[in-house]
Amino acid sequence: MSMPLHQSIAIGKYLLTQKLKGKKKFPLLIELEPLFACNLKCAGCGKIQEPAHMLKQRMPVEQAVGAVVDSGAPMVSIAGGEPLMHPQIDEITRQLLDKGKFVFLCTNAVLLPKHIHKFKPHKNFAWMVHIDGLEERHDQSVSKQGVFQQAVEAIKLAQSLGFRVMTNTTFFDTDSPQDVIDVLDYLNDELKVDNMQISPGFAYEKAPDQEHWLGPEQTKELFKKAFGDGRRKKWRLNHSPLFLDFLEGKVDFDCTAWAIPSYSLKGWQKPCYLMSDGYVETYDELIETTDWDSYGRGKDPRCANCMAHCGYEPTAVLATMGSLKESIRAAVSV
Repeated sequence: MSMPLHQSIAIGKYLLTQKLKGKKKFPLLIELEPLFACNLKCAGCGKIQEPAHMLKQRMPVEQAVGAVVDSGAPMVSIAGGEPLMHPQIDEITRQLLDKGKFVFLCTNAVLLPKHIHKFKPHKNFAWMVHIDGLEERHDQSVSKQGVFQQAVEAIKLAQSLGFRVMTNTTFFDTDSPQDVIDVLDYLNDELKVDNMQISPGFAYEKAPDQEHWLGPEQTKELFKKAFGDGRRKKWRLNHSPLFLDFLEGKVDFDCTAWAIPSYSLKGWQKPCYLMSDGYVETYDELIETTDWDSYGRGKDPRCANCMAHCGYEPTAVLATMGSLKESIRAAVSV
C-alpha cells in the first residue's frame, strides 16, 4: 500500500468533498519552503543560487501555517533549502499537525541527530530523507563525501525513536536500471524505511548540473527495466500504481501542477515547484491568474522532458479515485 490506511481514507474524503463542491482545481499537497538556505550544494538543486539576502531569510511560523491552512490542502511537504536550519521548524510542524495536516519534513539528514529531540512521533508525520543512490552515487550528488553514511545513521536513529521514515530519490541519465534496483532494494530490504518516493530528474533552471536530466523516452526505458521481474510489487513505493505505470510508459497523463503547488518566501510560485513564471500572494490568485492549459509536455518547451511527480502524480491520483478498478488496485498493491 502506498500510504497508511488512515491517510488514504482522509485523502479519499477530501477528494470526494472537492467533487461534491464542484471544484475542478484544488491543492492535494503543498510544497512549503520556509527558507532557501542549505548546508549542502547538491548538483541538481539551485535553491542556494538565490541572492544572499534571500538565503538569510526565514519564514515566520504564522505565515507558513497560514498559507497552508488558507489553501485547504490536506498534506504538506516541508522542503527548502534544508528545513532543519529554520530555528522554528519544529513549531511550524507542530502547528500543522495540530490542524490535522499530514506533514512530511524533507531533509538531507545531516542535522537530524542534532534536532530530532525537538520532535515527537505522530501518526501524521514522517521524515522524508533525500537519498540519491548508494554511497558513492549519493555523495557525488550532494557534492560531499560522508553524507550517505550520515543519512543512513540518522534514519536508523529516527526509526529507533519510533518515527515514520520515508525517502526521496531522484534519478538522472547517469543512472542505470541496476542503480535503481540497488538503491530501492537497500532502502526497502535493509534500511526498511516505511515508504520510498522516486522521481526522474528535471532540468531545474538554476541547478549547477544542466547536463544529466532524463528525457521522457529515457525515463520510460529506465523504469520499465527497473520495475521488471516483479520487483515493483515488493517495493514500498509512495506512489499510486497509475503514476508508476506512467513512469513505465504504460499510460500518459496531462500535467496538473495546480494540485501540488509551491509556497516559499517569495509567495505562491507560478506554475510549479520546478519552474518560475512569477509569484502571487494567495493560492486562489495562483489558480485564477495562471494559464494552466499552456503548461505540460507538448505545450511549453520547458516542460518537454518533465515526468516529475509534482506535475503527474496528482493526475494519477485523480484518475485512481475516479475508477473503482484503480481504487481497488491501489488499495491492494502496486
